[in-house]
Amino acid sequence: MKKKYLGKTGIEVSCLGLGTMTFGEQNTEEESFAQMDCALAAGVNLFDTAEMYPVPPQEKTFTKSEQFIGKWMKQRKCRDRLVLATKIVGPTVTSRAIGGYIRDGNNHLTSVNIKAALEGSLSRFGTDTIDLYQIHWPDRNVNIFGKRGFTSPEDTETENAEIPETLEALDKLRKAGKIRAFGISNETPWGVMRYLSLAEKNGWEKVVSIQNPYNLLNRGFESGLAEITYQESVGLLAYSPLAFGMLTGKYLDGHKPVKARLTLFSRFQRYQTKNGLKATRDYVRLAKENDLDPAQMALAFVRTRPFTSSVLLGATSVKQLESNLASVELELSEEVLKGIEEIHYRIPNPCP
Repeated sequence: MKKKYLGKTGIEVSCLGLGTMTFGEQNTEEESFAQMDCALAAGVNLFDTAEMYPVPPQEKTFTKSEQFIGKWMKQRKCRDRLVLATKIVGPTVTSRAIGGYIRDGNNHLTSVNIKAALEGSLSRFGTDTIDLYQIHWPDRNVNIFGKRGFTSPEDTETENAEIPETLEALDKLRKAGKIRAFGISNETPWGVMRYLSLAEKNGWEKVVSIQNPYNLLNRGFESGLAEITYQESVGLLAYSPLAFGMLTGKYLDGHKPVKARLTLFSRFQRYQTKNGLKATRDYVRLAKENDLDPAQMALAFVRTRPFTSSVLLGATSVKQLESNLASVELELSEEVLKGIEEIHYRIPNPCP
């Protein structure tokens, strides 16, 4: 399994990482342990989770994913083999939908809340240090999770924590040895540059990663963010590389596989637009015409972009995970890459 450095930290992450947002909802503890065993045996060292997981979020399952990982690490005695990544909940619309059970609904990214959230994660993991601590989403109104359009900050009533306070808190926790590095998630080009400029101005450590969606149906990262992160050594940890499983082709023609995410949860509609389905059909056809597994083709594309540090794989079974892990061996031909670009030219970013 090839590895890449996160920024200039000296932390090496596997080019494929394990995403764990199904742990505690779609996957039982036993199933989650089997997935982690499988990933570790394949050479995966980046395990990514969040205090909010599993998804869809709800009070009764809050922090279950972190709890499973902590228990598994204790049993397997493998903490030193992992790059452990987690995230603190943000305060926007999604947070309000979650409810008031996380820090009594006060989830602004203040120094007090960041410290409290981190201590909770450390306790659940049973470790003294988290390798990569991430802001799950910004403390301001931004276009994330499929939202379009633009809302001026003057048009919102919410008082947010400012990025300087958030960044200074993260830097202090790094100096205290509680975290080795920190990153951001679901961020915009302005947000990334704000974090970078403040770090340079104040002599704080800079963010080393950005966890944003990136897949064949949503290549918006390439406009603005790709250049910034590549030039500034902020590695992309690509989530939803299969667009909630759409790019496997298993949902085409109205199919609803048993226990699949889009079958179980009606809230995940982001990648089921008319043009999204049309593009998916074309990508699946391209893969099959070249004797490729559609999912492996989609994963190989994301993995081989120059700004990608790691591709986060989410699975609901070991069999599915093994197939996705096998994509690490796939190098796409020029013919396939040209075919991908031709589809992208005809149907660009149908599911931002």
